[in-house]
Amino acid sequence: MNIHEYQAKALLHEFGVPISRGVPVLRLQDAEAAAKQLPGPVWVVKSQIHAGGRGKGKFKEERAGDKGGVRIAKSVAEAVEFAKQMLGSTLVTIQTGPAGKQVNRLYIEEGSDIDKEFYLSILVDRETSEVSFVVSTEGGVNIEDVAHNTPEKIVTFSVDPATGIMPHHGRTVAKALNLTSGLAKQAEKLVAQLYTAFVARDLAMLEINPLVVTKQGELRVLDAKVAFDDNALFRHPEAAVALRDLTEEDAKEVEASNYDLNYVTLDGTIGCMVNGAGLAMATMDIIKLYGMEPANFLDVGGGATVEKVAAAFKIITADPNVKGILVNIFGGIMKCDVIAEGVVAAVKQVGLKVPLVVRLEGTNVEQGKRIVRESGLNVLPADNLDDAAQKIVNAVKGG
Repeated sequence: MNIHEYQAKALLHEFGVPISRGVPVLRLQDAEAAAKQLPGPVWVVKSQIHAGGRGKGKFKEERAGDKGGVRIAKSVAEAVEFAKQMLGSTLVTIQTGPAGKQVNRLYIEEGSDIDKEFYLSILVDRETSEVSFVVSTEGGVNIEDVAHNTPEKIVTFSVDPATGIMPHHGRTVAKALNLTSGLAKQAEKLVAQLYTAFVARDLAMLEINPLVVTKQGELRVLDAKVAFDDNALFRHPEAAVALRDLTEEDAKEVEASNYDLNYVTLDGTIGCMVNGAGLAMATMDIIKLYGMEPANFLDVGGGATVEKVAAAFKIITADPNVKGILVNIFGGIMKCDVIAEGVVAAVKQVGLKVPLVVRLEGTNVEQGKRIVRESGLNVLPADNLDDAAQKIVNAVKGG
């Protein structure tokens, strides 16, 4: 689960991490009061969307101007004017794609006297099963560009979970950033605070870009991106409720999560309903093999009920890009008759306006085929996955 910058900073501040003062703005009428809470003489007005590259992004609307999604204001009035231009406008960045994201929240922050900019992130290294730090002197730019052009400027190291964070980890960061004396001590303290926050909140990613040294000689987190590990959110129900912004997520994925379905929207035209992540991946691959693209990844899981299957089918058919649907079920824990009943129930509720191919195999397969056959629905049966893929692709192309 991703959260906004202002939420990430508030979370980090709970662990003592130094941040700039700022006030979130969710309504335009609150912008002036928010700016007046900060001393000035410079205010930074930041768009809050779940995407990077905001400063270099462009708004689609002409009224929003062309100064990007992060703007420096030199008066309260100018900060309010920027808020008026940005709130409700659509910001397009390198990470949003051409559709962009609507800016529904802002963060007005006090300006900082920046002397140096660095990059620091914490991730879970799947190869070592340890928490790893990524540090670079090249802050304020895309770390991908640094990795490609000057990889020697990136330092990485892992933390042994048996010992946890140690003073030498902080010294490693200080050395990588060429920090000495008081700043080195600040770096050592900051590294410990960040690691503690990462572990305590079960984060999947913590990225600070940039981490700055101010002209007053202080380390400060100027921007922060935080993602929670979805598999650990049950341990942080308060975060799942208070910090989740549903407007930043795909509506179909949100609906799927309400039924405990694993659903991801894709760009193709063939909707897929499959049980098991591996089989779902194979199904998408074979659709591509025969020249078309899947519209989604959907794993209904092994314990799906008729209601879950019906909900999954409705989510697929609600996508206007879907021109055909492939149901591919290998019944192990999941029973073919349950899938069949769910599909039939859903079709009778929402109708069927596109071709539907159903391949069933495994537990209660004959009962499942009979349910589909006797439903009266216009369904193309398939004997195996290859047959199913060819039939749905030909049906969509023929349509």
